[in-house]
Amino acid sequence: MSNMEHAVHDKKVRETAYRLLKERGVTMEHLVELVMFLQKDYFSDLTTEMCEYNIRKVLEKREIQNAIITGIQLDILAEKGLLMEPLQEMLAHDEGLYGIDEILALSIVNVYGSIGFTNYGYVDKVKPGILKKLNKTEKEKGEVHTFLDDIVGAIAAAASSRLAHSRFGTK
Repeated sequence: MSNMEHAVHDKKVRETAYRLLKERGVTMEHLVELVMFLQKDYFSDLTTEMCEYNIRKVLEKREIQNAIITGIQLDILAEKGLLMEPLQEMLAHDEGLYGIDEILALSIVNVYGSIGFTNYGYVDKVKPGILKKLNKTEKEKGEVHTFLDDIVGAIAAAASSRLAHSRFGTK
């Protein structure tokens, strides 16, 4: 039997990814705000509709959905204290030297090329909008977003890259 015979139905994966983002407090408006932040200086005619369209196209990709589900699941397990040590402590405190959260995020931007990488690095450093909230204030409530903040930044960076490619050449 091939692995494809056991593949989970695309609709189930897509719905789970969208549901998890929503349950963790990430809305389309948050993502649009990030893409607008990243691209406003490069597009004089940038609209929220253009941003949302490109975000939705990014979210249609199975590898992005897989990253969302995997990262959020690890955050949830860390919140519940269900990971083995020292991983539990590293994720619960979003340890700076851990880095796997960024690696997962880079798997998202990798789909869209080098523009995505630079956008991701910038948004990860500056932490605008929802990223600031996910990175800091939620920890006070006992929530873990070690992976989610990087995933959200990567989705915005990938959508920004897709937008740039659609305007200036390839899609």
